[in-house]
Amino acid sequence: MNLCFNTKLVDGYKSNSQIARVLTENWVLNNSYCPCCGEVPLNEFENNRPVADFFCNKCSEEFELKSKGGQLTNTITDGAYSTMIERISSNQNPNFFFLTYSKNWTVENFLIIPKQFFTPDIIVKRKPLSSTAKRAGWIGCNIDISNVAEAGKVFLVKDAKIIDKKAVENSFNQTLFLREKSSNSRGWILDVMLCVDSIKKQYFTLDEVYQFENKLKLKYPNNNFIKDKIRQQLQVLRDKGIIEFVGRGNYKKT
Repeated sequence: MNLCFNTKLVDGYKSNSQIARVLTENWVLNNSYCPCCGEVPLNEFENNRPVADFFCNKCSEEFELKSKGGQLTNTITDGAYSTMIERISSNQNPNFFFLTYSKNWTVENFLIIPKQFFTPDIIVKRKPLSSTAKRAGWIGCNIDISNVAEAGKVFLVKDAKIIDKKAVENSFNQTLFLREKSSNSRGWILDVMLCVDSIKKQYFTLDEVYQFENKLKLKYPNNNFIKDKIRQQLQVLRDKGIIEFVGRGNYKKT
């Protein structure tokens, strides 16, 4: 994997956004692989396809690319809010590649957020455009990846360091079981994953996860058995190898 962009492709281009689009898309085609099955190379959809940019010929996973210059931040600008909400609620939602690059046109971070981690909670509605704007009233959105569990941020490149391909595939495939869950069940699992992430230790206790009971009650006001649901999700995460039960109410992040 070569972390440098092929800048010869944009000789004569003047638009910074067009230069960035050409360079980042070319880089993905020539340097990336499918995080699900490891297939090389990825294939590119026809231009202006509304749903995704790339796909894998072997396993049919689809990917949309978002890129930006500078540091990786929690907020990533996306398109229309209503369109995004509609997409993540359908079967057409692709996985998302996020790529950040330096001013020297080299890759700094390249990660994938699998589509099962996209919920309305991570989509932030922006203010409508003013009445004087060309698209007056249009409402865009941002993707807030701070609300994505750590297991849903699979890095292929992190801080300009290439991550082992097999480790990437293992991380991606470990959470595919979420796609088989109903939206409610998946939501509960993702919420408890975020609670566990908030405990900044490798080892944690059941009582520490119970500290999030009131927070979860706000989201699920009609559920009177929050602690039971917490234990249920921890068991799922244990069975899937995301956490390890070490005995007497103690757990370990794997």
